[in-house]
Amino acid sequence: MKIQVAQFCPRLLDKTYNIEKINNIISDSDADIIVLPELATTGYFFTSREEVEKYAETTEEGTYTKWQQIAKEKDIIIVAGFAEKAGDKLFNSAAVIFPDEEYSSVYRKTHLFYKERFCFDKGDTGFEVIDYEPKDLRLGTMICYDWRFPEAARTLALKGADLIVSPSNLVTDVWHISTPSRALENKVYFAVANRVGTEKREDEELYFNGKSAIYSYNGQLMSKAEETTEEVIFAEINPLSTRNKSFNEYNDIFKDRESELYWQD
Repeated sequence: MKIQVAQFCPRLLDKTYNIEKINNIISDSDADIIVLPELATTGYFFTSREEVEKYAETTEEGTYTKWQQIAKEKDIIIVAGFAEKAGDKLFNSAAVIFPDEEYSSVYRKTHLFYKERFCFDKGDTGFEVIDYEPKDLRLGTMICYDWRFPEAARTLALKGADLIVSPSNLVTDVWHISTPSRALENKVYFAVANRVGTEKREDEELYFNGKSAIYSYNGQLMSKAEETTEEVIFAEINPLSTRNKSFNEYNDIFKDRESELYWQD
């Protein structure tokens, strides 16, 4: 199957522009699955919960339901970040939209980065894998800073993920060191959808460093975007190739685990 990762520069707090841009990107796609950045509909650098609440949406509102419509019409899986409102909670979320609506869900970011803790609630979905039978794909989702925690990817892999996708707004210069390891150590495909551009609030500026990437289950780079350009990258993946976790006739990375010896919280 074909996966695409869309790297672009959302305009801060300009939902009309961002959503139109996203919908055009998806409409032009010829992939089976497309992944877009974290908080793609709003931009990233919120300063307060009150500001998030102004721009957040529920899954019953226009953006999520429009993506559901597009996914069904195009027979495409869409993963895209948005600010979610759920009751009195505000989440940094990823919509995980399938052509068949009964599979669609939301992942809420578990590990909040930097000043996100002042604007969002900690995610409460946990790390779940969706077994999409029509395309025989087992899909796991995380968001940005979750990559720092190997337990996140390992949990998704142990739950059967073939492919882990990560909508992101990355600002550090070290993430590309560990993301291929997340693929290798779990024998899964791993796709990072980063954004580009800068956002400035008061006296602070964040620079988002692009370089979105798709890694094979052996940790090898399959496709990579540039640091500053808006572009869509792609790769052909075979989900079935991730399900045998052996790498020689004697070793299997999951069967060889000695869980009783590992430190637990």
